[in-house]
Amino acid sequence: MKSIYLSLVSVSLLGLLAGCGEKFLDAAPRDSVTTENFYKTESDAVQATNAVYSELKGAGQYNKALWGIGDIMSDNSNTGGGGGNDGTYAQELDNFNIPSSNDLITRLWGGCYVGIGRANLVLERVPAISMSATIKQRCLGEANFLRAKYYFDLVRAYGDVPLITVPPKVPADALIPRTAAALVYAQIETDLRAAITQLDGSYTGSDVGRATKWAATGLLAKVLLTENKRAEAAVAARDVIDRSGQRLWTNYGDNFKVANENGQESLFEVQYIGLHGDFDFDGLGFVGNNFFAPRFQDLTPARGYGFNVPEPNFVNGYEPGDRRRAVTIWSPGDAYPSGSPLTAQPASLVGSPNGYNVKKWFVGQVNTRNWDSELNFPVLRLAEMYLIAAEGLGFPAGLPYVNTVRRRAFGEDLASTAAQPHDLNSNNTTSATFADAVLRERRYELAFEDDRWFDLKRTNHLLDNAHLISKGIRPFHVVMPIPQSERDANPNLSQNNGY
Repeated sequence: MKSIYLSLVSVSLLGLLAGCGEKFLDAAPRDSVTTENFYKTESDAVQATNAVYSELKGAGQYNKALWGIGDIMSDNSNTGGGGGNDGTYAQELDNFNIPSSNDLITRLWGGCYVGIGRANLVLERVPAISMSATIKQRCLGEANFLRAKYYFDLVRAYGDVPLITVPPKVPADALIPRTAAALVYAQIETDLRAAITQLDGSYTGSDVGRATKWAATGLLAKVLLTENKRAEAAVAARDVIDRSGQRLWTNYGDNFKVANENGQESLFEVQYIGLHGDFDFDGLGFVGNNFFAPRFQDLTPARGYGFNVPEPNFVNGYEPGDRRRAVTIWSPGDAYPSGSPLTAQPASLVGSPNGYNVKKWFVGQVNTRNWDSELNFPVLRLAEMYLIAAEGLGFPAGLPYVNTVRRRAFGEDLASTAAQPHDLNSNNTTSATFADAVLRERRYELAFEDDRWFDLKRTNHLLDNAHLISKGIRPFHVVMPIPQSERDANPNLSQNNGY
């Protein structure tokens, strides 16, 4: 795995430090930085830790790979775009014709392992630095949290993956076979439990946006749920709900506004800056503003590319009165912002014959030159903790948690002890249907937040999903192919069956 080796043992750390898009990062450039003259000061430790975050913003994570797998490959959306060869990398996932050379599959693997490599360096080198004990502990906690996050994405996507927890000293150290998924999950849990003890509950000033104790606890809840450790997942989720001090926005749409970044419902976000580059998936901004906007409708600086188009079955699944719909999607007739050249979403447009587009990440004409935006991407929100608690507790104990999320969706009183019109209860839900009801709630609460494919997989609903069956899903598609470029570099990597 050349990408791993280069990221872990290269003598130059400039590659690790360049392009960090976190708003809390203020790193001065350095010349001739090597592993031998770096990791000497507190500033070095903080810069190296900031670099671990950097991969989150790029094409190997939230700026390309994860929305290709999490949404387009699921029943939420299709590729969209201009048709033909436009977005071939996404079409291959969408149509379940996935070669081991697929760009998104390759980028996810590479991006995660670059992040893991940087985390491993922090965990190995920072303990020996003479520095503030508080900052040292924070750096180690952040590295543990982020390593767990990257491995979580890998093991969910590919199954067994190489588990590397120390920087290779020679190239052969990186040429290892795949590790059983159960052992990878065990390491993820270990890292997150360590991070929980190392991180503070909140940060202020320029450190806002760093991983906190509650981000680590929330991710642990999600990991435990994926492992089907439901009772443990519920305990972790309820700990976040009860003790983090975070609270739901009354208005669902407030989660997706630049002014509310790292706000009261946020547990962890990718810290985008934006407005710094054109057509760059690895830039400092989130590309969703332009990439998902209605195609060529002049609503964004690059006119909108219309990818990641909501499927009609997804749109038609909204219950009447669900306020999340207007926040999440453009529908025919929706009014465009004041000052736009056009007035309303058309009934049909290029890439979207039904007139639907993703609206959740729309910022608009944020700049006359660039295509990205500064809108952060929410990796973990408090609302998801309510849904994890609901699923983990099951019926009927989980009802109050799922109902809190539903009440907000319909504009009802979140705190009322009286029944609300859209509450799930023993009259409209049973123990047999509760799990499906919570899964459905996750689909609409977390729409286009890159979760749907993984939710269908962990609940064993990929292969009985009518929409995915119609697109040609087969049993081996529950895991992605191991990138061929990585297998070429590492002969010890086996391929998943079917690819």
